[in-house]
Amino acid sequence: MDNNVVVAASERIDWGGSRAEDGTIVTATETPSSNVHAGLPNPSTGPVRCSLIKGDYFYFHYGCDGQDDRGWGCGYRTVQTMASWLCRSSSCPRIGDMQRALVTVGDKPASFSGSREWIGTVEAALILDCYYGVPCKVVHVRGGGAELEQVAAEELHRHFEEHGSPAMMGGDGDNSSKGILGVCTGDNGSWLLVADPHYYGGPLEKGELQKRGWVAWRSVSSLHPSSFYNLCLPQTAGKPFCPLQSDGPS
Repeated sequence: MDNNVVVAASERIDWGGSRAEDGTIVTATETPSSNVHAGLPNPSTGPVRCSLIKGDYFYFHYGCDGQDDRGWGCGYRTVQTMASWLCRSSSCPRIGDMQRALVTVGDKPASFSGSREWIGTVEAALILDCYYGVPCKVVHVRGGGAELEQVAAEELHRHFEEHGSPAMMGGDGDNSSKGILGVCTGDNGSWLLVADPHYYGGPLEKGELQKRGWVAWRSVSSLHPSSFYNLCLPQTAGKPFCPLQSDGPS
């Protein structure tokens, strides 16, 4: 973890759940959708440098295991997507498991377990290290705009080229957790391939998720210009690839 990481109490992650689709009760998804970015074209037709996830993963989102976590659980869902890449399975730690792990390692008080408290990139790093022995690099970008273009895009290119795992992004003014599956940079700027965990509803095929914008390329210039951003980048070099397995509801 970087010594220069700034961790602010304001790194809130989606209190409002403004992009969550309306719904009543969602039951556990038997098998989460996998590799939901497959088939998306590059965001630019001109010369671009594209660096993408390598390997397989499952897409986790609000309510996918039957727990209604709208408004506070998006960070946990992004961690589950990252974990599915590491363990090559849809059997990942549940929200309660992750909360108990953070209490066990001393990061949170006992009252955190069973709560509806959000988590950010630093907690994500602790969870992945605790469960999988994978350290994470946490990168702090002080603001959006040009700095985000310069710092985040280059860090993500390097990450996907060297490690290939999903990454996590969170901030303050832009307080929604994002799973990052790739980055493309061209003459007109950079785009991030975002797996948005805020979808709430029954299982959707990857084509429908892409059509509705839950998995999409987002230009860096469209992100909040005055928000800081943190990146959580699992350091997975040398980790073996294993076949993707589905173990039912996680």
